[in-house]
Amino acid sequence: MQLIEHSDSPRYIRLHERDNVVVVVNDQGVPQGTEFADGLVTAEFVPQSHKVLLEDLAVGDPVIRYGQIIGYALQPIRRGSWVKEDLLRMPSAPPLDSLPLSTEVPAVQAPLEGFTFEGYRNADGTVGTRNILGITTTVQCVTGVLDHAVKRIKDELLPRYPHVDDVVALTHSYGCGVAITATDAYIPIRTVRNLARNPNLGGEALVISLGCEKLQAGQVMHEDDSSVDLSEPWLYRLQDASHGFGEMVEQIMELAEVRLKKLDQRRRETVPASELVLGMQCGGSDAFSGITANPALGYASDLLLRAGATVMFSEVTEVRDAIYLLTSRAESEAVARELVREMDWYDRYLAKGEADRSANTTPGNKKGGLSNIVEKSLGSIVKSGSSAINGVLGPGERFTRKGLIFCATPASDFVCGTLQLAAGMNLHVFTTGRGTPYGLAMAPVVKVSTRSELAQRWPDLIDIDAGRIATGRASIEELGWELFHFYLDVASGKQQTWAERHKLHNDITLFNPAPIT
Repeated sequence: MQLIEHSDSPRYIRLHERDNVVVVVNDQGVPQGTEFADGLVTAEFVPQSHKVLLEDLAVGDPVIRYGQIIGYALQPIRRGSWVKEDLLRMPSAPPLDSLPLSTEVPAVQAPLEGFTFEGYRNADGTVGTRNILGITTTVQCVTGVLDHAVKRIKDELLPRYPHVDDVVALTHSYGCGVAITATDAYIPIRTVRNLARNPNLGGEALVISLGCEKLQAGQVMHEDDSSVDLSEPWLYRLQDASHGFGEMVEQIMELAEVRLKKLDQRRRETVPASELVLGMQCGGSDAFSGITANPALGYASDLLLRAGATVMFSEVTEVRDAIYLLTSRAESEAVARELVREMDWYDRYLAKGEADRSANTTPGNKKGGLSNIVEKSLGSIVKSGSSAINGVLGPGERFTRKGLIFCATPASDFVCGTLQLAAGMNLHVFTTGRGTPYGLAMAPVVKVSTRSELAQRWPDLIDIDAGRIATGRASIEELGWELFHFYLDVASGKQQTWAERHKLHNDITLFNPAPIT
C-alpha cells in the first residue's frame, strides 16, 4: 500500500502497483487544482474516500483498483479526474464454470500457542463468551406475551442471579402462514433450531409456542440433541393456558427461573483461544473499508487461525465478484466446489426476484466512494485474511469444524448476524465506514471504523479506530494484533463493547426464501 502522507498536505492511497486510480485520504476531500506530492493534479473537487485517475483513459479502457478491473470507461476520462460511478460500465460477474479450484492453497502458518480467554464451557464441548438465558419461539404470535414476561424476568428475577448476563427472547416473524414443506423452508427452520444452540446460551432450552402454528416445537428441539438440556420441562404452549394472559406470564417466569438457577452456577474458566468462534461482517461500507478496517480484520483472522480458532466470513453478494480469489485459496477442490455451489444458489435466488448482485450497493456505499459491487467485493473479501479456506456453511447450518469458514448469508446486516449466530458464533466484529448502531443481543459486537473521522464523531459507539492506518499512525499488522488481544479481552468479559454497554441490538431476522401462504 502506497501512502502519500503528512497531515497538512493532500494525501492519497494507492493499493496495488497496477492501480490506475488512488483514493483521497483528507477528511474534507481535495479541491480542484490540488497538487499531490508526486505531481498529480486534480481536475475537479474530489471528496474523501473517492477515486482520482492517474492516467488518461479512452472509452472502454479498464479502471483498476486492488490490482483488479472494477469497471470500464464509458467516455474519455482525463488524468486527475474524479472517477464517479456513472463514468463506469460494470464488468460481468465471473463465470462459475471456469474458476480456479484449489490452485493456490496458502501454506499453513506457524501456530500461535499460549493464548487463552475466560469462557463458559458447555456440555456439547462448545464455549460461550457470555452466560445468557435464551427463550426460543416457534411463531411471531407469542412475541407480545413473551416480551412482557422477559421484562418482568429482567426486573424481578435476574437481579437474584448475578452470574447470568442477560435474558434474550429469540423472536422472529416465521412459523405461521408459511409453506412448511416448500423446498427452501429448511433454511428458516434450521436457523431457528440452531439459534437455540448458540454457545452463549449454555444449552438451557426453553421454547414458547402458541400451539396451532406450522412450525411445531418438535422441529425446533430434537430430544436426541446433546447440545441442549431437555431434562426439565422445556415447552410452554400459550393455548394450553386456562386463565389467560396472567397465567401465561407466570408460567413462563417459573420455567425461566429453573434455568436461571442452573445458569447462575456456571463460572468462567481459562480456555484456549481455539475455542473462539468469530463472525466477521461489514456494513455501511466505504472505499476505506478495503484499505483500513477489513485488512486489519484479515490480519487478526490469520492470527486467530494460527491459534486454532474458528473464523467465519459471509455475505454472498459481497464476495461474488471476487469469488475467483477465494476458490483458488480453498484447501481442497471439494471446498472450492462448495463455494461455487453457494454462489450459484444465490445467483438463481436473485434471478427469481428479477435482480442480480448489483442491487447490493447502497446510496451510502456510493457516497463513501464505492462505484459498484465489484469494487465493494474486492474490499470485502480482505476480511478473510490470507489463510486457506477450510469449509463452507449453507444458510442456517451450524459449524462442525474449526478453521476459516465461509458462512453463506445475504449481505443484509441483520440477516447475516442472525445466520452467524445460528452457525455457532460466540463473538462478532463489524466494520463500518458510514456508521451504524448495529448490535446483537446474543453475542458481543466489536465495532471497527474505517475512518478516524467517524471514530471521533461516535466515540461511544466505535470500539476500534482503523482509520489510523490511512493516516500512517498505525500499520495493518499493529491493528491486527490490537484486534486479536481485544477479541480475547471481550470474550473473557474483561472488556465490554459499546454496543453491549448500551444494550444495543437489532432483531433476529430470519432468511426465508420459501413462499408464505
